[in-house]
Amino acid sequence: MSRRGRRAAVLLFLAFVVMPILEIYVLIQVGQAIGPWWTILLLVLDSILGAWLIKREGRRAWQALREQVETGRMPHKELADGALVVLGGAFMLSPGFVTDALGILLILPVTRPLFRGLLVSYAGRQVVRRTGFGPGGFTAPGNGTRPGPEVVQGEVVDD
Repeated sequence: MSRRGRRAAVLLFLAFVVMPILEIYVLIQVGQAIGPWWTILLLVLDSILGAWLIKREGRRAWQALREQVETGRMPHKELADGALVVLGGAFMLSPGFVTDALGILLILPVTRPLFRGLLVSYAGRQVVRRTGFGPGGFTAPGNGTRPGPEVVQGEVVDD
């Protein structure tokens, strides 16, 4: 199995096995501490808060994106913010306290810059890895960063 395949398998295992078990565990612990009805009420209030946050921050991200595009500037930050609000909203849709907490962290404007930095860093590494365009420009194949034929520097002399 390739490195990429192993990484995908680990992510799927975490998403579909570990996360539901963690959510059930936290729900049981909260339910035992405050009671089942209070737990349900807390989940409902959490969902209402999440919906309000998604609406507010989604609108702000959209307005900022439109302003950047209308002024002719590249909306790097705004695109990342929009992606994080959408991802946070997806986490808020799944029931449970753990995913709701992660979703709120992605949506809140106070904590979003941390996740924006992680997202931009990850996306930048993927672009360099897949295209060869690094900070210094194009990286030719075969020079140690990507497999391929060796590149011999030289000059063409036309007689």
